[in-house]
Amino acid sequence: MSAFAVVDLLGLVAFGELLAFERMAGDARLAPDLRRRAALNEMAAAEIANYRRLADRLTELGVPPEDAMAPYVEPVQAYHDSTEPRDWAEVVTKAYVGDAITDDFVREIADALAEPDRALVLDVLHDLRYADFAAAEIRRAVADDPRVAGRLSMWARRLVGEALSQAGRVAAERATLTALIARDGRVDVPGLFGRLTAAHTARMTAAGLNN
Repeated sequence: MSAFAVVDLLGLVAFGELLAFERMAGDARLAPDLRRRAALNEMAAAEIANYRRLADRLTELGVPPEDAMAPYVEPVQAYHDSTEPRDWAEVVTKAYVGDAITDDFVREIADALAEPDRALVLDVLHDLRYADFAAAEIRRAVADDPRVAGRLSMWARRLVGEALSQAGRVAAERATLTALIARDGRVDVPGLFGRLTAAHTARMTAAGLNN
């Protein structure tokens, strides 16, 4: 495997973690109470800690973290700029749906990495506590006002559409990443997106939303 491929993936994940920290810290102000505000800020702290681990690994490989992240600034920032949540329900839906499908995309690519980089990438992806918190908040919002389910379902579809669009753009522009998702010598993009969509559908059902 090319060393460039490792650096490319570490750079992508590192920028995702950095941006997630900034986004969560800002979105915490939309929380309806201090308990949930604190919870989101704690998640933000975990994101910046994960960024530090990835940045340290890139430095160890002889690559400045900012150089490894630079190719992804535009597409990843474009996704977040086009999916700015308006309230707490949209914040947690973006965390549950948008971040999860991004994690699924990275997980598909990370399977091709050698150790210790594979373990590092998989370890910094969001854990179940993160998803469980967001899903519980979505279900609570729907229970309080069933009409919210339709709005959040539409919001989730938009999030997935934007995420898959930017993922396709990244895969097309970075040949090294495309090589990592090759199976039996070929890149099955429809198959990849099919797996991502199936996982998304299961998450929507678990949160009580319509796909």
